[in-house]
Amino acid sequence: MVNNIKESPLYRIINPRSIAFFGASNRFSSMGTNQLNSLKSLGFEGSIYPIHPREKKVLDLVAYQRVQDLPEIPDLAVMVLPTEVVPQVMEECGQKGIRHAIVVSGGFKEVGGSGAELEKRLLAVADRYGIRFLGPNCLGVANPHHKFNMTFLPFEGQAGFIGLASQSGSLITQMFGYLRRFGLGFSAGISVGNEARVDIVECMQYLAACPHTRVIGLYVETIRRGRAFIETARAIVPHKPVVAFYAGGSEAGKRAGFSHTGALAGPDALYDGVFRQSGVIRANSITELFDFCWALGACPRPGGKRIIVQTHSGGPGAAAADACSRSGLELPSILVPTRQQLAPLVPHTGSVSNPVDLTFAKNPLDYFAAIPDILLGAENADGLLIYFLAPSQSIRRTMQDMGVSDDQIPQLTEKLFTDQSRALTDLIEKHQKPLIGFTFQEYNDLFVRTLLEHGIVVLPAPQRAARAMAALVRYQQLSEKIHSKQ
Repeated sequence: MVNNIKESPLYRIINPRSIAFFGASNRFSSMGTNQLNSLKSLGFEGSIYPIHPREKKVLDLVAYQRVQDLPEIPDLAVMVLPTEVVPQVMEECGQKGIRHAIVVSGGFKEVGGSGAELEKRLLAVADRYGIRFLGPNCLGVANPHHKFNMTFLPFEGQAGFIGLASQSGSLITQMFGYLRRFGLGFSAGISVGNEARVDIVECMQYLAACPHTRVIGLYVETIRRGRAFIETARAIVPHKPVVAFYAGGSEAGKRAGFSHTGALAGPDALYDGVFRQSGVIRANSITELFDFCWALGACPRPGGKRIIVQTHSGGPGAAAADACSRSGLELPSILVPTRQQLAPLVPHTGSVSNPVDLTFAKNPLDYFAAIPDILLGAENADGLLIYFLAPSQSIRRTMQDMGVSDDQIPQLTEKLFTDQSRALTDLIEKHQKPLIGFTFQEYNDLFVRTLLEHGIVVLPAPQRAARAMAALVRYQQLSEKIHSKQ
């Protein structure tokens, strides 16, 4: 395992100080140009050297005819070139002294025949010069903490805590906007392509040492080094969660994976066993992969699987209770001391069973402070699922009815939501137990946005919230089991 991240062989691929870029031009429709544009638009602070046989400038950057003409030895070479010239360009980079590369170009092993032979040639050149490279047939890296985005789409959102190693390149770019919706982002997203020289095992080792990464996500079509995967994951899991989505279990998935990266997928049950032995949390969809990563990266670890559901609407509460049961969680009865604490706060129409269903609260602000404080403090509670509904329009109308002027309403509403969100984050810190919210409101609603800004996990369905809580429980169980054997 890598202890100091700068000692990782991937460090300068993911954190380059200077880049030689092959394949960009002033033709804006080309793949290489789009990728160079993405690199520039995020504000990469190092030197970029486009290599082009004819152009004097590429996207306003001084271009060089040959890599040998560069004024320094760049940390990284990026190649978005016709397949047949890649081995020769790798040779030239080796002669220049470049020791790290990203090969975006496809048409290698994944197409078979002559492509497989070209990949062998590429490997021989890289081995001769000691070049470590990502790909071929990949999209490279997105590392927003380093202002480095090598993918073909401009980066959207913010730097975050999810480290992703993916055997699907475009998945990384497609998740930029998706994660931004929840206030999330990548610590680093790494596309491995055909894994000719760098595979997901080495990416896991890098992300385990990465100080920005709280949780590691994997998009898997095949695991080529099974024993190394298990040993690496087992070393990481006691310290940092690993979540994997396996896309190769069905016959259709196997065919798609092979045509995609030349990967040979195995039976679903085999991978289930590998993940279980490794301590890796398995997700059943891409959506679930990021739900689990979010919860595992943002929530305290539960001491067990006893969960209380808090709601002020019977339907969502019942749906959450059912989802908890189906996810292997337990809904304990509310103990007498807890009932006694709740009694002054819950109207006679409410219920202090589990779910705790208020219908309404005597003091609406108790829903975000006094009541969850009591529930999280219960000795038989390991976590809390809470239903969020506070539509801004209704609050606006209430304030208008109370005589508040229209120009004061936005500021007062924002303060109200901020105070409620801060109260919940204080409770999580106080009790060190996970709190996961669920809502049916839009994520552009001011209340939901404020919760997200304060680090509260809020998922768009009770089923997703329950499964995310179950992933927390599962991780705690697996990490304790692995740790006890080490």
